[in-house]
Amino acid sequence: MLLDFLSTLRPMFRDEELLMVLSPEDVRDPELGIEDGYTFDIFLRKPRRRVGYVSLRLGESPALYYLGHIGYRIDAPYRGHGYAAKACRMLIPFMRQLNLKSVCITANPENTPSRKTCEKIGCALESIASVPSAYRAVCAGAAYKCRYILRVPEEA
Repeated sequence: MLLDFLSTLRPMFRDEELLMVLSPEDVRDPELGIEDGYTFDIFLRKPRRRVGYVSLRLGESPALYYLGHIGYRIDAPYRGHGYAAKACRMLIPFMRQLNLKSVCITANPENTPSRKTCEKIGCALESIASVPSAYRAVCAGAAYKCRYILRVPEEA
């Protein structure tokens, strides 16, 4: 399985500032339509410190329409440095390998930092969608979600 192979390659992605390491966390959730997925812990290179995570969820379903294909969280002490945007950009070659042409990232309308992250990585705001009550629990109670689309660029 691809996940078994990937787990042998630690760290998976790196740049001058960050390392991303595949987490053993299982992202799959058939009830939500998440067929497969990957979570990467995000670390500062120096000092070596975990600052958050980014997940890539594979599949299509009504729940994923509101949840999005990419989710990220940066721990409070490390916010404001662009780490979420950097982590998302670092995933682009991997998304190409998975033959993804586009992915959706959602954010609550009032979550300005997350919305700025989407804009910083080149996402286009598709819509602000009303979340049906059946999916609000999955979306941490959010009544609306901004749906951003990231077109995965072809290799240069």
